[in-house]
Amino acid sequence: MTMTARSLEGKAVALELSERARDELAEIRAQHNVTPALAIVRVGDDESSVAYERSISRTGTRAGIVVGAEHLAESATADELAATIERLNRDPAIHGVIVLQPLPAHLSRFAVADVVSPAKDIDGITTYNAGRLFHDDYDVLAPSTPAGGMALLKHYEIPLSGRHAVIVGRSSVVGKPMAMMMLAENCTVTICHSRTSDLATLCKQADILVSAVGRANMIDERFVKPGAVVVDFGVNFVDGKMTGDVDEQAVAPVAAALTPVPGGTGRVTTMVLVRNTIRAARQALDAAQ
Repeated sequence: MTMTARSLEGKAVALELSERARDELAEIRAQHNVTPALAIVRVGDDESSVAYERSISRTGTRAGIVVGAEHLAESATADELAATIERLNRDPAIHGVIVLQPLPAHLSRFAVADVVSPAKDIDGITTYNAGRLFHDDYDVLAPSTPAGGMALLKHYEIPLSGRHAVIVGRSSVVGKPMAMMMLAENCTVTICHSRTSDLATLCKQADILVSAVGRANMIDERFVKPGAVVVDFGVNFVDGKMTGDVDEQAVAPVAAALTPVPGGTGRVTTMVLVRNTIRAARQALDAAQ
């Protein structure tokens, strides 16, 4: 069987977002003589987090913002992490803060969500920003990964209204906010997870299948309805090579379109973080006037 799925490459989408960011940056510099700055906080050395930090730093620097990083040991306490975040919250030269996930098991992501300043929460993890997203606030600092996925779907003019979207994964950083965003676009949404019975059958009902579970090559042809659009947010490493949740070779002959890993949603996610940093900077500068 030959491969037929259209590849939804992230490069063109990221370039489009980058061009908009360049104009917004020029305006901020002209009006305020300020360059927006993003701080990355990483605890430990999780392989996917290290790769994500490298990607954010590369994309942000190319776009023209300032990118810095705070590294804490795997054994860092909740108080140490909170102190780092609070220091960045107070720093007027920092406009955006992202705490990379996953955190070590002894640290609560809920505690982090209540420490990051909502005004600097460029990844939409705070209770305040998550609540605004739940209420369909389109001016919110939204989680960058699902926001990037939505930007990719819109760039490639994938029809959304009235279609059935099945999301595999219920995390607060991808699955749940993606569901809210797709509901706002008038999709009918089903959220699946590790306890879902007969997962493949449910997934095969999807017009748009979204995977964010972090299990390499879990989604194969058994999960995909012919002609479906498949969005892969998975970041996994097998023998040192990055791969997604979707078995591309198995799914490509069935799906109408598919995001590759690497080269798909990840490229767009990092550019959304840059744009959110610029937005946060503009809001802070306007508020200070």
